[in-house]
Amino acid sequence: MPAGGRYAQVIVDIAVSDTDRVFTYRVPEGMALLPGTRVEVPFGPRQLEGYVLALTEETQLPSERIKPVTAPLEDYPALLPPLVELAREISARRHCPLALSLRLMLPAEMRAGRVRVKTELAARLKIPGEEVQAAVKAETRSPKRRLLLQLLSDGLPHPVGELKALVRDPLPALKALEEKGLVEVADQEVLRQPFSGEGLQEKEPVLTPGQEEVLGEILPAIKKGGGAFLLHGVTGSGKTEVYIRAVKECLKEGKGAIVLIPEIVLTPQMVSWFRGRFGDVGAVMHSRLSAGERFDEWRRVRRGEARVVIGARSAVFAPVERLGLIVVDEEHEPSYQAENAPAYDAREIALSRAKREGAAVVLASATPSVLSFAKATRGDYMLLEMPHRVGSSVLPEVSVVDMREELRLGNRSMFSTLLKDRLDACIQAGQQAMIFINRRGYSPGVLCLKCGYVAPCPQCDVKMTYHQAEGMMRCHYCGLRQPLPTNCPACGSRYIKPFGVGTQKVEEELKKRYPEVEIVRMDYDTTTGKDAHQRLLDRFRSGQARIMVGTQMIAKGLDFPQVTLVGAVLADLSLNLPDYRSEERTFQLLTQVAGRAGRASRPGEVIIQTYKPEHFAIQAAAAQDYRAFFNQEFARRRQKLYPPFTMLVRLLVEAPRESQAREVSGALYARVQEMLAENPRLKRRVIFTREDDSPIKRIAGKSRAQVFMKLLEHPESDEILRFLKALSEETWPCRVNLEINPANMA
Repeated sequence: MPAGGRYAQVIVDIAVSDTDRVFTYRVPEGMALLPGTRVEVPFGPRQLEGYVLALTEETQLPSERIKPVTAPLEDYPALLPPLVELAREISARRHCPLALSLRLMLPAEMRAGRVRVKTELAARLKIPGEEVQAAVKAETRSPKRRLLLQLLSDGLPHPVGELKALVRDPLPALKALEEKGLVEVADQEVLRQPFSGEGLQEKEPVLTPGQEEVLGEILPAIKKGGGAFLLHGVTGSGKTEVYIRAVKECLKEGKGAIVLIPEIVLTPQMVSWFRGRFGDVGAVMHSRLSAGERFDEWRRVRRGEARVVIGARSAVFAPVERLGLIVVDEEHEPSYQAENAPAYDAREIALSRAKREGAAVVLASATPSVLSFAKATRGDYMLLEMPHRVGSSVLPEVSVVDMREELRLGNRSMFSTLLKDRLDACIQAGQQAMIFINRRGYSPGVLCLKCGYVAPCPQCDVKMTYHQAEGMMRCHYCGLRQPLPTNCPACGSRYIKPFGVGTQKVEEELKKRYPEVEIVRMDYDTTTGKDAHQRLLDRFRSGQARIMVGTQMIAKGLDFPQVTLVGAVLADLSLNLPDYRSEERTFQLLTQVAGRAGRASRPGEVIIQTYKPEHFAIQAAAAQDYRAFFNQEFARRRQKLYPPFTMLVRLLVEAPRESQAREVSGALYARVQEMLAENPRLKRRVIFTREDDSPIKRIAGKSRAQVFMKLLEHPESDEILRFLKALSEETWPCRVNLEINPANMA
């Protein structure tokens, strides 16, 4: 056994089970390494990246088998110790290689050096300030050098690009000053700024009794270093002000905070509020940033320059040291659950990380998830409630319109008579309206009126959606685009046309009705460009646009004081989804979108158009009665044995051909049945197992089949999950993926 020396225990960045173990490398003399540092190491014939998990003085391996670390990739540990432990936990719970969960902790672009520190040439004085005037006087033959010395007299570095705006071609003069020892010209680091707007400079409001009451519980928990809360506050009750005061307490205590939001569209609004109160203390993290912006924001946090992180799901892994608080805003949103491996849930990660690092967690929503509210009633979280809106605003009046009755009375429009009347009054009064329909595009299908043919995506088992603006049919699963056929491919008829309603068609109808009114549409198609969502929100917030049409991205968190009317078109669309959560999502969407109305002094009105007015989810949303909905939905899930009473698990198979997908799923099913037959103890934890096609049989040209299981929530079920994970990682002729309570059941 070699004596002395230092050894690095390294996880190589290869996300396969064969290499999911620690490898020992020798630390060369003079190389400074710390746990958490990313390194380059030899691995077989290649040089690969890896993560140092630990450093040891001894090893049991013979010295001739130990290769040296090639080089550190940064001069600081990229991974904080608590985040390494969190990655280990994710690896164990999600049955994935540790390298895969460690990748979650870093900007993806750091791997393989796909992003670099940005630099620019800058100049600064090398002489004391009191010597500047003498140096200026000495430059009798060069007015340009004299001017440059005066511009640099503040002692700060000035980018050469900035100096060019004041001095023509400054570089030769700067070089001459550098040769004299007066000035230094060198590259300096430049941080790419993802948010350039000014913060909303608002006076700190007086807290309501409800806000004071909940902060009376949260602030002591931050000081103490722990505590989990579910904040159930109606829309407009001032939850954001609670977050701001809690973050303020964190900063006062020398701690940091993470605020998670479900939609990128909410980021500018939240950042503006926080910048207005705290200045440039916050970092922004979400997928719409450029690679350089993500990298620079991550480094600001890692270096402790930014103490508050605001962002979407992945921001829960931000390298905040001395973490004091994690807020999960709109905690009910399914976007907090990642679908790609490792399929983590940001809410679970927040709770685990906070417990490990001594921080408080606030899960907040006007419509908490059934699971979270059940945990709160059981005592896992402290339930905090804010049942009243801030100030003089009250919850809006809600009307449910039966569209079957509208049709019987001869109204074939997409808008009910009531909604048209209220829209007219709203526009005439100079106020704003929001129209919600959870379906983008112009028409959700293309139909032949003669034979009934519906245009399918040739690569997916779904219908094509027609997009009027580009005159194309598009698949929302694989992105394929095709022109609208002039003749029916099935019968040759010319009577083939778009049918149904989407956001584009709603926008078109509103423009016909109100040609002088500016309308903005917010859906995936209009917000894909960088900062596109912020530009649209700014036009609506400024009052230039009077009507906003949008999908679910407009249904939560946005605060527009001038909105007095909200209309929900086809409100029961989400009830038709093949998902046990469809009732919950319908209730949440309608309650949240209703909450956009009447948030200031003017009263608000909401009109819900539906073909299922009697459904309990729609009735509860109209009454804005969360507890009535929860009690009925929780009883339904208990009766039908849906989560949280069970786990839904599937082995999803994707193959080039349907026959191959079904062949592999059949083989997987046989192995599962064989394992259960050999383990009667585990079989008791299985409610049912079946093998069949996935609900959507084909996506992006891949045929899909599944082995679907419903398991009881029990410690012994973990043994079944470990077996399924190992089974999925065996060598199969196509892709097999294990999904546990997937966010998307398609």
